[in-house]
Amino acid sequence: MSIKVLVISNYRAYHTSRPEAETFIGLAKLGFDITIMTYGDSKYVTEFENAGICVIDFHPEKKLNRNEIARIREELVEGNYDIVHLFNSKSIINGIQAAKGLPVKVVLYRGYTGNVHWYDPIAYLKSLHPRIDKIICNSKGVEDDIRRQLFFDKRKTITINKGHRLEWYKDYKPVDLQKEFNIPANAFAVVSVANNRKMKGIPWLLNAMNYLPADKPIYLLLVGKDMDSRKNLNMINQSRNRDKIILTGFRTDVLNIVAASNVFALSSIKGESITKSVIEAMALGVTPVITDIPGNMELVIPDRNGLVVPKKDASAMGKAILWLYEHRDVCKTMGENSRKHVETKLNLENTILQTKKLYEELSEKLN
Repeated sequence: MSIKVLVISNYRAYHTSRPEAETFIGLAKLGFDITIMTYGDSKYVTEFENAGICVIDFHPEKKLNRNEIARIREELVEGNYDIVHLFNSKSIINGIQAAKGLPVKVVLYRGYTGNVHWYDPIAYLKSLHPRIDKIICNSKGVEDDIRRQLFFDKRKTITINKGHRLEWYKDYKPVDLQKEFNIPANAFAVVSVANNRKMKGIPWLLNAMNYLPADKPIYLLLVGKDMDSRKNLNMINQSRNRDKIILTGFRTDVLNIVAASNVFALSSIKGESITKSVIEAMALGVTPVITDIPGNMELVIPDRNGLVVPKKDASAMGKAILWLYEHRDVCKTMGENSRKHVETKLNLENTILQTKKLYEELSEKLN
């Protein structure tokens, strides 16, 4: 008899949810009985159904909502599920309440560090709730962050990375940066993809440009929303390399721009796991330069497939970029190694098999 799993998550954004969605398609192909509660207009609905997955057009809209808790509980009872797997905050809070008193294993996903504190009552509605059987962490850094909480049963955590497939990226062709952004043909392109939030550390990346020689054709492309904030623009205007900093704004061809670049720079200062945009760059053969925050450090083997610098250290970031510029052959090799690292260490098949093993272990405890 196959293991029955109810998944509650949001699959409206096809590209963003792909690693997660493909994991459940893979599990369904291995014989798991998967049902997914999600928005009916989600991009993945057709692919789920083609894989034999039952899709229920429902996703909670509020936290601790009596009606939504009742809707989830009704499905858990009628479906006689072995496992309920919850992903985002609304599904987690409502799903835990719905599972109370039922013989179903509750699994949570945790994809970033921070905001879990043993002294915070809200945490006991989510990650620290005693009803939880397992928390799947997207990186060891996330797992360590949760395990540090007092009174927390450390056996409840496990690290399973969200895997990727290199084939997802084979059709992304590099844009012509010279034509698109008026960058010289011999330029060394550094790209950063993010929405301008404090945790992304963009000021330190902008400041890193001041540590690069003005006569070197090293260009920085900032791709994403709100990069033209007053603070950023002031820093750019005062930069010795202001003419080499390009704000592209929101783009639908992000990965084509990344594919055309030499380096992917991540200047984040906190709160992340293994950042998807870095993995995508690595899958495209682009060398990452990242900060040493928990989680992301697990993506890079220093001096083999990228460079790691201290967070909030513009000088170190600038020196790392300059070193790669001066050693372009090594930079290219690191990019190739990054691609291999995704293929061998961060691939979707590993994710599917590790999740399969976890589900089977949890199911055994029900019997």
